[in-house]
Amino acid sequence: MQLEKVREAAERVAGSLGLEIFDIEWKVGKQRMLRVYIDRLPGPQNLEGLGVTHKDCERVSEQLSVILDMEDLVPGPAYVLEVSSPGLDRKLIKPADYERFVGRLAKIWLNEPLEKQAYFEGRLAGIAGGVVKFTVRDREIEVPYTGIKKANLVVEL
Repeated sequence: MQLEKVREAAERVAGSLGLEIFDIEWKVGKQRMLRVYIDRLPGPQNLEGLGVTHKDCERVSEQLSVILDMEDLVPGPAYVLEVSSPGLDRKLIKPADYERFVGRLAKIWLNEPLEKQAYFEGRLAGIAGGVVKFTVRDREIEVPYTGIKKANLVVEL
């Protein structure tokens, strides 16, 4: 399977519905699963700050399923297509995510320890020149984007 062709098809469908593809995962285990995460496009067209609805997932799933089958983008035995939102504790994948969610609390794991620490929980303060900034207890920390192993938003109540 060519994941890039699947991504292109998913982006066509999502874009036509005013959505974007957040991430795509292909898992092979007891069953083959293609998981597509969709999100609302940020910006003026989403003034209400709406998240992804169940109906959005349903529409993307229906349309993408047809394209995947017609273009034979997932050859081989049966698979499950799952379309969902990235969730409130979403992964931060792209550099733009660190700007988009400025002010939000995030968990950040580093590739290499910084000041003997490889894990931080702090408020995102943006990204500039490939350097992610966040604050931990009123102290600003800067790390290169490439030095981040993984990061997730924290659900705040």
